[in-house]
Amino acid sequence: MATHKRAETLMDSVCEDMEEKLEPYFSFGIIADIQYADIDNGYNFMKTRMRYYRNSLTLLKEAIHEWDMESTKPKFILQLGDIIDGFNVPQKTSDTSLARILAEMEKLKIPFHHIWGNHEFYNFKRKYLMESKLNSKPLEDEIGQLTINEDTSETRSDQESFYGYHFSPYPGFRFLLIDCYDLSVIGRDTMSIKYGMSLKLLKEKNPNEDMNSPRGLEEEQFVQFNGGVSGAQLNWINSVLASSDEQDEKVVVIGHLPIHLDSTDAICLAWNYKEILSALQSHPCVIGYFAGHDHDGGYSVDASGIHHITLKGVIETPPENQAFGTMYMYEDKMVLKGRGLVLSRTLHYRNGRKEEPVH
Repeated sequence: MATHKRAETLMDSVCEDMEEKLEPYFSFGIIADIQYADIDNGYNFMKTRMRYYRNSLTLLKEAIHEWDMESTKPKFILQLGDIIDGFNVPQKTSDTSLARILAEMEKLKIPFHHIWGNHEFYNFKRKYLMESKLNSKPLEDEIGQLTINEDTSETRSDQESFYGYHFSPYPGFRFLLIDCYDLSVIGRDTMSIKYGMSLKLLKEKNPNEDMNSPRGLEEEQFVQFNGGVSGAQLNWINSVLASSDEQDEKVVVIGHLPIHLDSTDAICLAWNYKEILSALQSHPCVIGYFAGHDHDGGYSVDASGIHHITLKGVIETPPENQAFGTMYMYEDKMVLKGRGLVLSRTLHYRNGRKEEPVH
């Protein structure tokens, strides 16, 4: 009997070794919250954590070098938002800091897909972002065009439009980028309808004089540096995911703000995170949701089997460390090779069955 058990154990070990040697379908890089500024180190909003503004550029350069040295280069890089810091505004260095960061990224010769976070809106107006290199929507669907019934009413006005798109880098896989500041008071023109809606909602939920403070709030996510997803964008998200369900695709959704409480501090959640989460859980195609914003990072798998990864922020990573990763995509799992503060993980896909949403 003991011999039989040893044989089983040996066989399991051999199978695991063979599995690890299988080539992934493709890989991609992932990095969050670089928040570069050419200023001295300082503390975060709560005065509890050091931020390394200049060194974030150095860490980005190191990440780019490592991605470039990989034997099989990543097909693309996900940049999860807050690429430069709001402190560039008083320094009047927003344009030069962004140019410096983008110049480093362009050396990699691999496409970057950019998410917009709160610091993008501290530095730039939405119209500027739409016309800048941070608008990576032109990369949409270079492979695998979807036929979906999209609501175009939101795209008729620059003031009311949201920044979202999807692309397929490999047959059977799709990535969906969403705009977590679609509803926001920092990302909207004060004359826009969405600004009025957002301000009304924020004042109802947050009576504090400083609306960046969660003091005394029942729902801590209702602070000014967060935002939410409009009904029109939710309809669009559901439309894309319904098509992916039909085509039996595996979909990773990406947004700046986390949407699952166990993957972040409550203060960093999207305003209407429960609605967004419920939408994703209702589609069997969704295998993961990646976010930034919470520099501490986090991870959880929800009751539907969706993996929620909140990536560590580069801005609060000490000079002697690192915070980025490469994700390898297989038939039944994705494997994150983390660097420095980003932990490595093996994440098996959900079983594909539609389950009851659980918040």
